[in-house]
Amino acid sequence: MPKRKKPKLLIFVVAYNAEKTIETVLSRIPASLVDDYRVEVLIIDDSSPDATFEQAARFKDTRDLPFDVHVLFNPVNQGYGGNQKIGYHFAIERGFDYVALVHGDGQYAPESLPDLVAPLRDGAADAVFGSRMLARGDAVKGGMPLCKFVGNKILSCFENYMLGTRLSEFHSGYRVYSVDALKRVPFALNTNDFHFDTEIIVQFVFAGLRIEERPIPTYYGDEICHVDGLKYAWHVSKTVLVARAGTQPVLRSALRLRPGRQGQPPLPGEVRFRQSAQHGAQCRARGRPRARPRLRRRLHGPGAEGQEGMPGHRR
Repeated sequence: MPKRKKPKLLIFVVAYNAEKTIETVLSRIPASLVDDYRVEVLIIDDSSPDATFEQAARFKDTRDLPFDVHVLFNPVNQGYGGNQKIGYHFAIERGFDYVALVHGDGQYAPESLPDLVAPLRDGAADAVFGSRMLARGDAVKGGMPLCKFVGNKILSCFENYMLGTRLSEFHSGYRVYSVDALKRVPFALNTNDFHFDTEIIVQFVFAGLRIEERPIPTYYGDEICHVDGLKYAWHVSKTVLVARAGTQPVLRSALRLRPGRQGQPPLPGEVRFRQSAQHGAQCRARGRPRARPRLRRRLHGPGAEGQEGMPGHRR
């Protein structure tokens, strides 16, 4: 009987100003993963002004590793969401089965990867999120500032109410996705900013995809937070409000939103696309030239230039 082929797992490390932590994070990836998966690691430095790219490249060149490592660099900062888009397209184009999102600043423990990937391999989920909120009190004990803990809880409760979900937190950046599931959602239309993570949750919910949570340890060190808390809270709230409005005919009419595919509410990104297209049609009908749109960074350009010749980035 032929031996069953191991599924392909891409460990995708997003990095920005992580020169002090990137080597430690990479060295903590469990070597035991190769027993169950064909593992590769992708590091994308999002145009960091420090030596993140050089440190990651040195790690690749000087360590005897049980898996292949790809180190890419974005010559122009793509943003947290834009960086993820590049990594997920890399996973799709290279035929991976699963892609795990890990942060280069060491905030999320790579040692938890086997536990996070297991539900995908068992066919029990389409995405698995590491949650710091599942075990009562662990987040604060792990060093999460009280203001962030309270903000996380309030926003997550609001988002659960608006979407009809029961996630313990929406704001963990430690996630593993099925690549087949990523193919089913238009994540390339999402923001390049930090609320990309919320928009992709909305897309998974509307697509009927299964999200499971697993507990992870909380760690807050001396890393610099690049998130504007108030701006982030506004964006994630607006994202779920628009999503909820798409399911309510009265609110949908008030916000001038049209249903999405096959009568479903519009997904994040589709709203912006449709509004832009509608504006162009109105201008043509009135005989006016369409106002030139503000340029948005696109997934495929300016790309990333790294050791693999793929688009890359730093932030």
